[in-house]
Amino acid sequence: MKEMFTLLLILGLATSLGAWPAFDEFNVFDYGASGVGRTDDSKAFKYAWRNACNAETHSAKVIVPEEGTFLLKPLMFHGPCKPQFIHFIISGTIVASGSPKTWDGLDSSQWIAFKNVTGLNMYGSGLLEGHGIHWWNQSCRYHPDREDCTKLAPTVLKFISCNGGTLSNIYIVNSPQTHVLISDSKGFNVDNVMIQSPQDSPNTDGIHIHSSHIIKITNSIIGSGDDCISIGDYSSNIDISNIECGPGHGISIGSLGKDGRIVLVENVHIRDSTFKGTTNGARIKTWQVGRGNIRHVIFENLVFDSVDNPIIIDQNYCDVRGACKEKKSGVKISDVTYKNIYGTSSSSVAITLNCSRSVPCSGISMENINLASVTPGKFLLANCINVQGTEVGVNPGSCLN
Repeated sequence: MKEMFTLLLILGLATSLGAWPAFDEFNVFDYGASGVGRTDDSKAFKYAWRNACNAETHSAKVIVPEEGTFLLKPLMFHGPCKPQFIHFIISGTIVASGSPKTWDGLDSSQWIAFKNVTGLNMYGSGLLEGHGIHWWNQSCRYHPDREDCTKLAPTVLKFISCNGGTLSNIYIVNSPQTHVLISDSKGFNVDNVMIQSPQDSPNTDGIHIHSSHIIKITNSIIGSGDDCISIGDYSSNIDISNIECGPGHGISIGSLGKDGRIVLVENVHIRDSTFKGTTNGARIKTWQVGRGNIRHVIFENLVFDSVDNPIIIDQNYCDVRGACKEKKSGVKISDVTYKNIYGTSSSSVAITLNCSRSVPCSGISMENINLASVTPGKFLLANCINVQGTEVGVNPGSCLN
C-alpha cells in the first residue's frame, strides 16, 4: 500500500505541474508501419518523427525495428526539435520505390532528408536501398537522346543545416544519384558506413560535402560510379581518414568555380586511405572561369592500387574536355601537400598537375612518393605545368624541380 501511495503521489504531482514522465522512444510500428516492404510506410515515419521532435525530453529515439522492411516515399524531417539529441536508429531495411514516377510533382533531388536538426544521430545495423537502376536507365549522361532523360535524381540521405550530428554503422546501396549529402552543416561526423553502387552508375557520389565546416569522415568503405567523397564550395576544416575507396572516381575537391563562381575551400586533410581500381586518386578539379581559393590541403599516407590518375590537379576544366581555350581567370590553388604516397598507376602519367598560366598553383609540396606501373617494367611520367613548389623523394619525377 505504501508503494502504491508513493506512486500515486508522484503522478499527482506530475499532473499538477503539467509534466508527466517523458516518453522518449518512438517506434514506427506504433504509428502504423506495416514493415512488409510493399505498402507505403511514410506516414508512420512522419508521425513518429513529429512526436520525437516535439517530445519534452533531453533525448528522443526514433526506432526502425530490425524485423521490418519499410517502403518510403520522399520525406523531409524538419527541425528544430525540442530534445537536445535525437537518435534515429535504423535496425531494419528502408527501401525506395523503384519507379521515378513516384517523384512526379515532388523534389526529385531527395529521398530522405533532415533539415535544421541539431544533435541528430543516425545509426544502426540497417540498410537503405535506393533502387537507383530505373533512374540510371534514363540518365541524360548515358541516354542524351531520350526526351524524358533525367539530369537530377534523388539523393538517399540529405543532411541540411544539421549541426552537431552523426551518421554511423549504416549500409547504403544503389542511390539514384549521390548517396549522402552534407550541406550547410557544422560539426558533423560520419563513421563506419558502407556505401555501394555499380561502377557504371551515373553521378552516384558516395558522400558530397557542400558549404559545411568541421566535418569528419572516418573508417568507411565506399564504392560508386562517381567520387567516393567529393568536397564542394565553401567548405573548411574537413578531416577524411581510413577510407577504402573503389570503384569510383577517387576523393576529390571539386569541381569548383562553374559559371564564374567564387570559391573558398580550405584546411582539408585526407589521410590513411586506400584506392583500388579508381579513375582518380587524390584530385583537385576547378573550372577555368572560377575565382577564389583552394588552400591548405594535405593528402597523406595514401595507397593506390591500379589507379588511372593517382595524383591530379586540373585547373583548366571546361565543358569540352581537351578543347579548353586558355582563360585569364582561375581558382587559386595553394599550399597543397602530398606526402607518403605509394602504389600503382594503370596509366602512363601517374602525376598530373595541370595549372593555369594566369593563376598558377603555388606552394605545392611533394615528399616521399613512390608510384609504379601496374605493368612490370613500364616507365611512368609526371607532368607539371605552371606549378611552383618543391619535391623530395618523388618517383616518377622530377615534376616540380
